[in-house]
Amino acid sequence: MLWSANLTGDGMQRKGLGVNDELTLFVGTYTDLGAEGIYTCRMNAATGAVECVDVQPGIENPTFLGVDPSGEHLYAASERMSGDGVVTAYAIGQNGTLTLLNSEHTGGAGPCHVQVDQTDSYVVVANYFGGSVSLLPIRADGSLGARTDFIQHHGSSIDPQRQQQAHAHCVMIDRANALVYACDLGMDEIVVYRIDHATGRLIEQPDLTVRAEPGDGPRHFAFHPSAAHAYAVNELSSTVSAYDYDAQSGALTFGQRISSLPTTWSGDNTCADIHASPDGRFVYASNRGHNSIAAFAVESGTGRLTPVGHTSTRGEIPRNFLITPDGRFLLAANQNSGNIVTFRIDEASGGLEFSGHETAVPAPVCLKLAPGRE
Repeated sequence: MLWSANLTGDGMQRKGLGVNDELTLFVGTYTDLGAEGIYTCRMNAATGAVECVDVQPGIENPTFLGVDPSGEHLYAASERMSGDGVVTAYAIGQNGTLTLLNSEHTGGAGPCHVQVDQTDSYVVVANYFGGSVSLLPIRADGSLGARTDFIQHHGSSIDPQRQQQAHAHCVMIDRANALVYACDLGMDEIVVYRIDHATGRLIEQPDLTVRAEPGDGPRHFAFHPSAAHAYAVNELSSTVSAYDYDAQSGALTFGQRISSLPTTWSGDNTCADIHASPDGRFVYASNRGHNSIAAFAVESGTGRLTPVGHTSTRGEIPRNFLITPDGRFLLAANQNSGNIVTFRIDEASGGLEFSGHETAVPAPVCLKLAPGRE
């Protein structure tokens, strides 16, 4: 049975968001599954209601999006299964409309994750099918320059279908804007690179590489707000790994590995995404198959996780999800059922309750809020 907490209040003014505030939300999709492109939506900060107001067509499978810290530019990865991958740059208008700037090749097939560095200088890309990581410079007008670095991963693991070769799946930059943590599902590793901002190079830090359990398939990665912990969601084993994180050295020290599923579940499942709440008291992970969000309480000091419960995403195959900056809402993108569902987060328990708001979007994969418009 899927579990959801009962909420006693909505914490309207938590973290300072007012009842009239409106957020700009961008949705990445699979055009191969019937979507038209990148959708621009409005989210009511008081109720969690989402309304799509525009769509940017003319881009193939913009499955993952990155927005720069200024909120002025958006970068979309086109997840092509073969050939040279592409990232496309857009300018974001005041009303959230997108204006095409340019596109650049990533050098690898199937780009599936992008992140913009904190100085709006570079976009880092994970190429899933190509098993590689790319670095592309950002020009003054927000457009992309030709990639300055490309690193091919080499390796495999024990799953003969999913881990026969390298499959880079996520690239996360630390708060110091110095290190990139690249989850490679195929190699069962989290590979760490230092960004050389002067030369536009990624320099591997082999002493910081983390090796997951064979067959885990680390997919996505999240830092804890305290900068003392970090978490990886493992797609193939449906687990979450907790690490102690040394922000000075960048070292990750394994601390815990815990299932994302209820003990009673016996069906097929793969994990997709992971995020910590803004106050750092909870961690959430999405389950595809069980079609739920797993919630974990974070033990103060140690960062270890205790299961809180599982909430149905009210759809099929939840991919990316986001937590609003005030910590009041969680939005889940259900790829196969074509809906985005808003849940209220209980401030005390971390449990989720359906807000009553659900929005139809074809094949949604990635959800991103525009900074500076929250």
